[in-house]
Amino acid sequence: MAPAKKIKAKIKKTLPVTGPQAPTVSELMHWYCMNTNTHGCRRIVVSRGRLRKFIWILLTLSAVGLILWQCAELIMSYYTASVSVTVQFQKLPFPAVTICNINPYKYSAMKEHLSELDKETKNALETLYGFSEGKSKVRRDAADWNSTGRNMQSKLLEKIPLLKFDDLFKKTATEILSGHKRKIEGSAFHQGSSMVNIGEPQDVVGFQLCDPNNSSDCAVYIFSSGVNAIQEWYKLHYMNIMAQIPLEMKVNMGYSAEDLLLTCFFDGISCDSRNFTPFHHPLYGNCYTFNSGENGTILTTSTGGSEYGLQVVLYVEEADYNPFLVTSTGAKIIVHDQDEYPFIEDIGTEIETAMATSIGMHFTRSHKLSQPYSDCTETGNDIPVANLYNKSYSLQICLHSCFQRAMVDTCGCAQYAQPLPPGAEYCNYKKYPNWMYCYYKLHEKFVKEQLGCQQICKESCSFKEWTLTTSLAQWPSSVSEDWMLRVLSWDKRQKINKMLNKTDLANLVVFYKDLNERFISENPANNLVILLSNFGGQLGLWMSCSMVCVIEIIEVFFIDSFSIVMRRRWQKMKKWWNDRKAPRPQEPPQVNAPAKEGHDNPVCTDEDLPTFNTALRLPLPQENHMPRTPPPNYSTLQLNAAFTDQLPDTLEGRSH
Repeated sequence: MAPAKKIKAKIKKTLPVTGPQAPTVSELMHWYCMNTNTHGCRRIVVSRGRLRKFIWILLTLSAVGLILWQCAELIMSYYTASVSVTVQFQKLPFPAVTICNINPYKYSAMKEHLSELDKETKNALETLYGFSEGKSKVRRDAADWNSTGRNMQSKLLEKIPLLKFDDLFKKTATEILSGHKRKIEGSAFHQGSSMVNIGEPQDVVGFQLCDPNNSSDCAVYIFSSGVNAIQEWYKLHYMNIMAQIPLEMKVNMGYSAEDLLLTCFFDGISCDSRNFTPFHHPLYGNCYTFNSGENGTILTTSTGGSEYGLQVVLYVEEADYNPFLVTSTGAKIIVHDQDEYPFIEDIGTEIETAMATSIGMHFTRSHKLSQPYSDCTETGNDIPVANLYNKSYSLQICLHSCFQRAMVDTCGCAQYAQPLPPGAEYCNYKKYPNWMYCYYKLHEKFVKEQLGCQQICKESCSFKEWTLTTSLAQWPSSVSEDWMLRVLSWDKRQKINKMLNKTDLANLVVFYKDLNERFISENPANNLVILLSNFGGQLGLWMSCSMVCVIEIIEVFFIDSFSIVMRRRWQKMKKWWNDRKAPRPQEPPQVNAPAKEGHDNPVCTDEDLPTFNTALRLPLPQENHMPRTPPPNYSTLQLNAAFTDQLPDTLEGRSH
């Protein structure tokens, strides 16, 4: 070894090494406690006495625990939001107002398609309650329906007949139309209302749905009221029939804008049916939307009050209502944004006939923060459900689209009340004989949140809301009824001697109560600057520590400690590899080793005198005995033994 390298190696071996280059983690921690800016760690090392050391350890650990607790609270508050409400007084956009007749189609136009269903319904009423329905004003007799259609529908109705349950325990029932008794398969009975206790068996009416591929797999739906049972059963067959009628024919059987709207005013200016945009709703037929924004123009209003809103008079034609499909008279409206789909069947407001209905509005815009503050979606693009409504995302659109997709995947066809997915068709008995059983089973899972739609769909972060306040008044009044009905009849282009009936009319007013736009928004309660400032305050309060101290802790406890551990492992691996590659020397025969002499003592092998630190690092000799200096060997004092190889001439001189 070169002299320079030898000196360097001895210095490195002799001098104590501290700091990041310390050979062990314990020495690194000792160096950190002696040199850190955090006073608690230094006091642990320099304090004298076990009691003081224990007190400083306890105080330091308590301070660290308080810091962790306060920092966790700060992080949690960082992900909270505060709500702010802003009120503005300005010109407001008028919402879209969608109006539908409660009766979706004119009964006179639908009678041919519903004749067999209506006949069986009347027979059921006569069998159950002993009376037959009288003829209505405009309804025709049910005896002139087409025989071919009658035979086809009869076969379909026989599959799901209306039943009168004789004994719920023995599961026996009687078909109301034919009078045949039958055994009810299946154990699942679903009551129409769990709040009503079923009394006598003759009060129980319902129907049974079975899987065509497994006759024992059935679901029985029973109702304590015959009204509910007949209506539910009627709607079941009604949807099946309507699913087979082309859309163009259904539009022609519905109410036109001229039929529905008699008068129209907006903001004090006259309007007519041309200001309404038609669209076809599966359950409510032809509906009409005022201010739909379809042409790119959205109407606004700069004045509040009923005189400056939308005022319309509706003609509902009660005499042409379907008696079994709807049991109330009037219209249904919904106030919504131009980009929203009008779910009138879910949140629509009913308008009563012979009444003036005034609806006052308050406009509110809301915006919520998305992740990580709340579980909402901005546009709905992150939701794995295809939007079937071609409108802006909403929670209802997602839920209905999810159920319709599950319906197509499970039952093979789409439910009639919702839009069609691409490549699908509506369910009917003809092509899908088990769709009704499949639909009821799937809907039951949907209501119990077992279908997964409620877990997938999220609320929208931004939405607009119109809070409605409804008031009613009798209209027209008894003193103005005569002339007003005459004028409206004239406007309806009818004969003056055939006045309209006030039970066919409804007066509707939709207006802003005030022009206060309320904007509710969520804002982060903290930002990054405030969070870091709070962290610094907690560290300085409990540990007298700054950001530099935090960097020091990261460097020592993570970087340097990791480096020491990895370096020691690398040295062990390197030594193991070198020992494996080096050839093993042959062991010499064992000879009794002489006792170690004084010059063989490891203490005396260094050229320099030993120090206290180097003495502590010296290895112990074998047999765990402390190294001792043996007594001197006095035989070395004999000169003849030391100079046995002298020349002969020197020996001769010595003999003289």
